[in-house]
Amino acid sequence: MKIKAVMEKTMSCLFFICGMVTIAAVITISVYMVLSGIPAIKEVGLSEFLLGQVWKSTAAEPQFGILPFILTSVYGTLGACLIGVPVGIMTAVFLAKIASTRVAATVNTAVELLAGIPSVVYGLIGMIVLVPAIMQLFQLKNGTSLLAAIIVLAVMILPSIISVSRTALMAVPKEYEEASYALGATKMETIFKVSIPAAKSGIAAGIVLGIGRAIGEAMAVMMVAGNVANMPGLFKSVTFLTTAIAKEMSYASGLQKQALYSIALVLFIFIMIINVILNAVLKRGDKR
Repeated sequence: MKIKAVMEKTMSCLFFICGMVTIAAVITISVYMVLSGIPAIKEVGLSEFLLGQVWKSTAAEPQFGILPFILTSVYGTLGACLIGVPVGIMTAVFLAKIASTRVAATVNTAVELLAGIPSVVYGLIGMIVLVPAIMQLFQLKNGTSLLAAIIVLAVMILPSIISVSRTALMAVPKEYEEASYALGATKMETIFKVSIPAAKSGIAAGIVLGIGRAIGEAMAVMMVAGNVANMPGLFKSVTFLTTAIAKEMSYASGLQKQALYSIALVLFIFIMIINVILNAVLKRGDKR
């Protein structure tokens, strides 16, 4: 009994230490981002930095307006969610409620493989296959565009949405569905009116994970978006917040480097705001 008590205390201390390390890491990152990002914003000006439409960081008279990057990230994430979320949820419903065991196992294996593919491979396939296809289909001079980035991101967020949503749907108590059948509901009515609403918190968590990956992706987007600081357009070459940092950090110095840290700060705050809003919506839904 004494050995068991000592082991329990040791594990409790270990969990406490791990929790403190996690909190310390978050605080350290937050403080570092603020201290690194504020100087350039002060020098450029908050309104000019956030609302400026021109980014010329290496010009003789540099300009550091990141509005094109912000809008591109917003539109790209929304576009990826518009495509990826319905497909992901429907796939999860198919795996959890409709497919046979053998088919579900096969598709689930494919989803897991999709999750394990490095982002650079997504970008490479998009650059070789998707970009030329868009160029030919829409008769464009260059296929690198916001549309290509949206499609790549939509595919990349599928594994997160499918896996978490499937788990949530499979956790719905059988009694709910049996009661629905007893009232005369069909299988599709039961799925859409009972199973999905009962699993909405888990499904929403999967969507949050997908949004997080879409916002934070850099390598794949860099390879298919064109990396031009344009205001966003579906067939324009564009730059995301993440790719703006990645493409210039290797040679940046002085105010340019400070401005890249400021972009990282904006991205950091952007992700925090989205997480807070989505968590608030989930808690409100749970209370209801």
